[in-house]
Amino acid sequence: MRRTTALAAILTAALGLSACGGSAEDPNTITVAYHRYGNTQQVDALMQRVKQQYEQANPGKFVKLDPVVAPESEYLSKLQLRMRSESTAPDVLYEDSFNVNSDVDAGYLLALDDRLAQWPDWNSSYIGTTKQAGKAADGRIYGVPLDTDTRGLWYDRKLFAEVGLPEEWKPRTWDDILAAARQIKQKRPDAIGIDMPLGKAEGESVSMQTVEMLLYGTETGTLYDEQQRKWVVPSKGFTDAMGFISTAVGENLTQSKPQIADAQYDKNQRDQLAREGKVGIRLDGSFASGNWQDAGWTDWTKTMAATPMPTQFGQAPGTVTLSGGWTLAVSAASDKPDDSFAFIKQALSVDNVVQYSAATGNLPARADAAADPRVTEANLLNQFWIGLLANTHYRPALPEYPKVSEEIQKSVLDVVGGRAPAEVSDQWSQQVSRIVEPANTRAG
Repeated sequence: MRRTTALAAILTAALGLSACGGSAEDPNTITVAYHRYGNTQQVDALMQRVKQQYEQANPGKFVKLDPVVAPESEYLSKLQLRMRSESTAPDVLYEDSFNVNSDVDAGYLLALDDRLAQWPDWNSSYIGTTKQAGKAADGRIYGVPLDTDTRGLWYDRKLFAEVGLPEEWKPRTWDDILAAARQIKQKRPDAIGIDMPLGKAEGESVSMQTVEMLLYGTETGTLYDEQQRKWVVPSKGFTDAMGFISTAVGENLTQSKPQIADAQYDKNQRDQLAREGKVGIRLDGSFASGNWQDAGWTDWTKTMAATPMPTQFGQAPGTVTLSGGWTLAVSAASDKPDDSFAFIKQALSVDNVVQYSAATGNLPARADAAADPRVTEANLLNQFWIGLLANTHYRPALPEYPKVSEEIQKSVLDVVGGRAPAEVSDQWSQQVSRIVEPANTRAG
């Protein structure tokens, strides 16, 4: 069971925050913990609005908002520290879908299936594939998606026209991507041919946004076989993904090695270089344009376009995308789960989701919100990105995934450093097999 006394005091002091357990003493108050930092200000605006709505709809009930002001990686670690003690655990938490399984494995989250079954919106309004975001390895739902995203290729139409590439670009294979990047570098040596997450500081983006977008487009097609319940190692698809990265980096088609090594590249250079017309292709997510908008690049639509990421050889289904996003969850330590779930339902009403999606540029997980003119008109490419949800993939819903992801990131660093893709892939296979145990693997 969780330790409470001395540990709770230590955690509270370490976080510099009042213990959330105060609401446990008040049967009519719930606490809501969420991230407030940088481009997450819209999360705060949403929570402030929902607090008012909830309290007006439920006289005598109150919400204590508990924003955590810290970078994303620190937010996640601080939240998990709080969850270790019943006296510091919030009732409702803003939970990255990436962390659902590890938090479920630790016993921090409450399964919501019974409550979702009684909420008509869950079955009638949510896009089917998005429900996977909050599903754990046991098949139960622990997080209700607030938003989602998809991934593909952004490209600079003006730069494409300048170097002789089509303004309506639809690559069919990986070779088409590399050919376009080579043409960009040949005619515009000062530009990046293809920008994609590759640096150590970019963490999970390297795994999901680069490697898995490649891997899921190979004939191997997956990192984990859901039917056989096996991790796919060794994997020819993984070797091929490492080969694509090796070629792109080796031919200087990507951002430079100093830029890859720069922990501030994503924060300080990536978007600015795109705005300056110095990035031809960018393997990135639907959310990129929201960041541009927030940074003041309001006319990005005059320059940037998007197209699906193709499979390796153009084989069926022809394109590939992955989705993530954030969820709202209820703490397993909450003694007010019904009130907590009522808050989540209020937060995820169609109108609140529409307002949030229009303001952030994130994709709504609700189909009715996705079709709302306020969302479709907020970003002319929203319908393109939403359309990719029909065939999206989610990362393996297993507690071992974070460790597997760390090995993926190490492999990319090795390839960037010049090691042979086959050698790196073989080492990755050995490490993953050790993590998940050989009996839980199959070759692919």
